[in-house]
Amino acid sequence: MKAEIISIGDELLLGQVIDTNSAWIGQELNKLGINVHFKSTVGDSKDILLKTLNESAERSDIIIMTGGLGPTKDDLTKHVLCDYFETKLVQNEKVLEWVTSIFTNRNLPIITSNLEQAMLPESCEVLWNKNGTAPGMYFFKNGSAFISMPGVPFEMKCIFEEEVIPKLKKQFSFPTIIHKTLLTVSIGESFLAKKIALIEDKLPNHIKLAYLPNVGAVRLRLSAYGSNQEALTHELNIIINELYACIGEYIFGEEEESLANAVGKLLIKNKQTLATAESCTGGYLAHLITAISGSSAYYKGSILAYDNSIKENILHIDKSIIETHGAVSEACVMAMASQARKLLETDFAIATSGIAGPSGGSAEKPVGTVWIAIASPTRCIAKVFNMGDHRGRTIERTALMGLDLLRKELLTAN
Repeated sequence: MKAEIISIGDELLLGQVIDTNSAWIGQELNKLGINVHFKSTVGDSKDILLKTLNESAERSDIIIMTGGLGPTKDDLTKHVLCDYFETKLVQNEKVLEWVTSIFTNRNLPIITSNLEQAMLPESCEVLWNKNGTAPGMYFFKNGSAFISMPGVPFEMKCIFEEEVIPKLKKQFSFPTIIHKTLLTVSIGESFLAKKIALIEDKLPNHIKLAYLPNVGAVRLRLSAYGSNQEALTHELNIIINELYACIGEYIFGEEEESLANAVGKLLIKNKQTLATAESCTGGYLAHLITAISGSSAYYKGSILAYDNSIKENILHIDKSIIETHGAVSEACVMAMASQARKLLETDFAIATSGIAGPSGGSAEKPVGTVWIAIASPTRCIAKVFNMGDHRGRTIERTALMGLDLLRKELLTAN
C-alpha cells in the first residue's frame, strides 16, 4: 500500500509557513501500516497541481492533499479537482447550512466568498469539518483514493482522524503494524548502534529498527509488520527486554515521554523536591521542568545566577571560589547546587555553568565547556562536558544532561 502527500500553497514554497501537516499525516499513515513513499509541495498553480495529480495516480494508492480550500481567489484546489475528475461544482445544502450558522452564531456578516465554501465537486464524498468552513473531499478513481483537506492543522487533523481513517479502513485492507519506541539519552547514535549491534543483526525481516536522533537524545523505534498481532507483540517484547538488558542505563522512557516528565515521576514516587540554579542555560532547565503539568508537586523554583554578582549575593557563593577557579568550574557549580538546595529547602538541586558561546572561550575552557552539578541529601557531584560550539544546542544539551544526571542520582539513591 503506497501513499503520497501533496502540500499546496505558495506560502509553503516561500517558507512563510512551515509544513507540519505532512509530518503529522506521515506518522498517522505509518501507524496504519501505509508506506508514504512520496511527498511534494506545489504552489497555487492550476497547471502544476493538475500535472502533479496525474503523476500521483500512476504511482500511489492513496493521495492526500492539504491546502487550497479557503475562500480567496488563490485557493484553486476544488477547481483543479473538478477538472481532474471531470465533474462540476454544486451547492451542498448541508455545508451551506453549517457555514451560515457559523457566521450567524458569531454575529458576523456573510459574504459571497464564504457561501462559496458550500460549492463542492459533484462526484466527491464530503468529509465533514466541524472546526471550520472548508469541508474535506474524498474521491475514488481507478483503484486509488484521493483525499483533499484544508491546510489549517487543527481542522485537518480532526477531519483525518474522524472522517479519513474510517473511509480508508473501509476501502482498503491494511497489514498489522506495531510500533514501539524506546527513548535514550546521554549516548550518541553511533555509540548506541555499536552497543546493540548483536541485537540488531539478528532482527527478523519483518521487524525494523530505526534510529531517530535529536539534540542530546536518540529514539529507537521498532516496527513489526505481519498478520498476527499477538505473535508480533510477543516478538517485540522479547527484543525490548534484550535492549533494556543491554542499554538500560540510557533508557529513560518509552513512546512520547519527555526526560523532564520521567524525572518528575521519580521525584513524586520518592516524595522528594527539586530546585535549580542556572547560569549558562538561562532558565531553559526550569522551563523544561515547569512545562510538565503537576510539576509544582516537586519543583520549588530556580535562581537564575547569570551574572557573577548574583552567584555571590543571592546564592552566597564565596567570592574566592570564582576568583580562584572561575565561574565555569567544578568548585563554583557544586557551590551553586549546594546553596540552591539549602536556600530553597529541597531534597535535590541541579546547577549549570558554562560557556555557551560563540564568544567567551579560552584555550583552557573552550566554547562549549559546561559544568553540571547535582546536590542531594548525602552528597554533591559534578561533571564537565564539551557541548560543542552552537549556542542553542549547548543550552539544550546542558539542560538534558542535568536532568539525566539527576535521573541517575535518583535511581541510585533509592
